[in-house]
Amino acid sequence: MARILVVEDSPDVHALLVETLRAEGHEVSGVHDGLAARRALSADGQERRTPTDASPGLPDLVVLDLMLPHVDGSVLLAEIRRDHDLPVLVLSAKDAVFTKVDILRLGADDYVTKPFDLTELTARIQALLRRSSTTPPAPRVLTHGALTLDPTTVRASIAGTDVPLTATEFHILHLLIEQPGQVLSRPRIYERVWDEPFVGEDAAVKTHLSNLRTKLRDAAPDSDPIETVWGLGYRLRALPTAGD
Repeated sequence: MARILVVEDSPDVHALLVETLRAEGHEVSGVHDGLAARRALSADGQERRTPTDASPGLPDLVVLDLMLPHVDGSVLLAEIRRDHDLPVLVLSAKDAVFTKVDILRLGADDYVTKPFDLTELTARIQALLRRSSTTPPAPRVLTHGALTLDPTTVRASIAGTDVPLTATEFHILHLLIEQPGQVLSRPRIYERVWDEPFVGEDAAVKTHLSNLRTKLRDAAPDSDPIETVWGLGYRLRALPTAGD
């Protein structure tokens, strides 16, 4: 059972989501506008910086509509990503590819277009919850040059500088560092990280990888550990060890 916050202004859609998720066994709370969502996410005055740092009062996942009264959903998403590392599934009637890419770049973990299939939506929520709560199978600290990944604490660093990653970014980096030098295609990354079949939409993979690379370069400007192998996928390039 997970704690889920539903942020949706349409009464019918809101009621459907709350009822369905409760029937799945989750503890669900719902709000209808951006201000109420902001209060719900800051009620305990604490932050959750990693997927394993559960704070009392914070949900385990947020289902977020974009078109909200008072505070736009995209603004809320940016605030959530600034203060927390909660998985966020965005709902929107906007189906343009550039909109999806922009929202994924803001930090959404998944994007579902309205009208949606309820079975698909609940499956995506379950996949997000698994990714954010499941401990990777190898708890040992993984290193690749100056890059370090600790699955136990869900922390990453490069050249001694901590890199704040979302749950999805962490899982992508974990997948790459487990197989350094091996080229991983976007379909393979999608199926391993999103835990569902790849159906030809790779915007999510490209956007999360772009965000991940930006964060790594910001932490270590002289290092660009993720290499694009054009037409094939991505791999970790050879890196100097920390201190070199």
